[in-house]
Amino acid sequence: MTLQKLLENVPGVIRVSGNMETDIAALCVDSRQAAPGSLFFCTPGTKADAHEFAPQAIAKGATALVVSRMLDVDVPQIQVEDVRTALSYIAANFFGHPATTMKMIGLTGTKGKTTTSYLTRAILQAAGMKVGLIGTVCSMIGEEIIPIKLTTPDPLVTQGLLRRMADAGCDVVVMEVSAHAIDMNRLAGVRFDVGAFTNLSQDHLDYFDTMEAYFAAKMRFFETGMAKKMVYNADDEWVARGMKAFPEALKIGIREPSDVYANDIEIAERGSSFLLTRHHSFRVPIELKLTGVFNVYNAMMAAAMCMEIGIDENTIKRGLESLRAVPGRVELLDTHTPYRVILDYAHSPDSLENVLKAVRETAHGGHMIALFGCGGDRDMAKRPLMGEIGGRLADYCILTSDNPRSEDPMAIIDAIEAGIKKTNCKYKVIENRREAIRYALTHAEPGDVIVLAGKGHETYQEINGVRHPFDEKVIVAELLKEI
Repeated sequence: MTLQKLLENVPGVIRVSGNMETDIAALCVDSRQAAPGSLFFCTPGTKADAHEFAPQAIAKGATALVVSRMLDVDVPQIQVEDVRTALSYIAANFFGHPATTMKMIGLTGTKGKTTTSYLTRAILQAAGMKVGLIGTVCSMIGEEIIPIKLTTPDPLVTQGLLRRMADAGCDVVVMEVSAHAIDMNRLAGVRFDVGAFTNLSQDHLDYFDTMEAYFAAKMRFFETGMAKKMVYNADDEWVARGMKAFPEALKIGIREPSDVYANDIEIAERGSSFLLTRHHSFRVPIELKLTGVFNVYNAMMAAAMCMEIGIDENTIKRGLESLRAVPGRVELLDTHTPYRVILDYAHSPDSLENVLKAVRETAHGGHMIALFGCGGDRDMAKRPLMGEIGGRLADYCILTSDNPRSEDPMAIIDAIEAGIKKTNCKYKVIENRREAIRYALTHAEPGDVIVLAGKGHETYQEINGVRHPFDEKVIVAELLKEI
């Protein structure tokens, strides 16, 4: 495809230099991956500016550049107002706008995105559709699983996945939309048939600095017209405040008057039941295999999004009831022990509180042991908050490492400990996460529940920039054999 073709409908082009009929065979954002015939995007970064690596990209065969400032190099250049936005539009052009050939469903929010996306996928499959999924755990094309690194990947990966999904005959794509992706314009130019806002609570303040900035990034998903139809959680104060500007949006809720709501909610150890109601339309009983009130919200959100693309209530019921588990989300491990072991991705104050409250409801007199840490190089303010939440809701806490990244693990634990000390909860510090899990397994008594929080579906632990294999399902099985 020529540069001229790639630039069609790309906003923010300031000027071009060189031959616009130059053929482009590939797109790249990493100079090390440049190849003959590639177009290299000089994206700005927090640690480095890719403009500095343009000579290396050209040396490896890049035949043109997209830049925010013109460089002294002898290849065609396209100067744009924002390289990341241009990347999104050019990637869509390069891959033939695959999103326009499928229904697109996108959901944003602090928590619940992954479970809601799996529930939505289950409903759509019950409707006989072939579904593509892009999210935190992985991407999927039908039943094919594709490993992924970011919740919402960069435009080259996203558009490439969408192209594969379209070519594989997918009818609809369900995508988790992160605040980072919105802020970095990774989905610029993509239109969603339905967009949803699940909730908002403290997270990612290492990047956004304030809750208002984090909230503003989420709201851009709706304010910029990326979603044709909108669904939101009316019970969340942040979300309800922002979505007042869209009276046409479909509301879900339990406490606040809503278009889609749940009654007669019952929470059990291995599931939840409730009446799913569409105001003045239908009421259908749901037997969900996922426990916790927060999963009732996730199910309502999935149902509402599917309603907006024409799925009927009986199909919604079949789909919701067909999903047995979501990887690393309140996942009950098959341990064959007199105590339960639950794996969950909870790594923010609100998510940890939700999980511990949900487990407490089904503890049946046993003790709840919460094992958790906090990620390094991330929001430091949430560490004492999580310590206090763990101490307030659990009977016993084990403070350990999560992904310390470049930080001292004990410095992170010290910050968590400052919060737990505000409570009367007994706790133990064991920095080595494997040994911490061993301690929990050996000290649990019949009827107890161990909650391993923070890692969830992850299969690694990142220490000093190196990802070490660390799959808690495997580790629990190994430790139980040793014990």
